[in-house]
This record gives sequence, C-alpha cells and structure tokens, in this order.
Amino acid sequence: MKKQIYKWETTIGSAFLGFIAILGTIFLSGCEKEVLDVQEIFPFEVKVMPVPKEIGIGETVEMRFSIISNGNYLGNTYRIRYFQNDGQGSLNYAGYKPYLPNDLYPLADKEFRLYYTSESLVSHQFDIWIVDSFGNEKQISFQFNNKKLGPIIIGPVR
Repeated sequence: MKKQIYKWETTIGSAFLGFIAILGTIFLSGCEKEVLDVQEIFPFEVKVMPVPKEIGIGETVEMRFSIISNGNYLGNTYRIRYFQNDGQGSLNYAGYKPYLPNDLYPLADKEFRLYYTSESLVSHQFDIWIVDSFGNEKQISFQFNNKKLGPIIIGPVR
C-alpha cells in the first residue's frame, strides 16, 4: 500500500511540475517581440557661448562649445569638421595646426574651444559640424561682419 501511495504522490508531483513548466512557457513566450529594444543612439545638443559679431583682418575669435548628450555611452566618440562658405580664415583647436575644410578631426572632450582667425577684409560665414560615432550630426553656423577700422590711406598725405 505504501508503494502505491508513493507512486501516486510521484505521479501527482510530476503532473504538477509539468503544469508549472507549461505555465512558465506560456508566460515567458507571451512577448510578441523577438528582439529586445536596446537604445543604441544617444542624441546630443551643442551649446555655444556668445561670440562677437565683427572681426577684423588678423583678429582671432574664441568659440566655446559644450556637447550635452542624453546618455553616457563609453564607446561614443565625437568628431568635428568645418566648411568655409564666405571669406577666408583659419579654424583650429588651441595649439594645433589649422583644420582643413571638410576633414574630420577627433574631439578629446565634450567641452572645448576653437579659434577662428580672419584672413580677409570681407564678411565671414562658415559651418561647423559635430558628428558622433552613431552618425548623429549637429550643424552650427557662424557669421562675422568685417570690422570697420577707419579710413585706409594708401599713399602719402600732402
């Protein structure tokens, strides 16, 4: 009799475990998506401190930038490039060679300073593009008018 009771308890236990397994399978496979949503794109904003509206030939303007991102992914890197639309000048990171237009340069920090030096007497207009490793881009446009320095005397005054 004890053998039959033990056999019956084993059968009920096995049926109960089977029922739990079926319920677990139903609940765990109830999701419609096969792939989990993982955020891989971290949008960012670029803040720029105010800059002067005028620049004279040979003058340099400092531009302060801050990249503010929504997430902090360690593998994310930022690069910069610029394109000169009007005027002539040079753009560089402090102490480095001037940037060449449309070439990508890595940014070491999210807060940095760029320096633009005027090389002409006309107004200047250029765009700076900041790109992250996910392909997000932000464009910042700058425009400087020519600073009026007064009359230019070419010959001797009599």
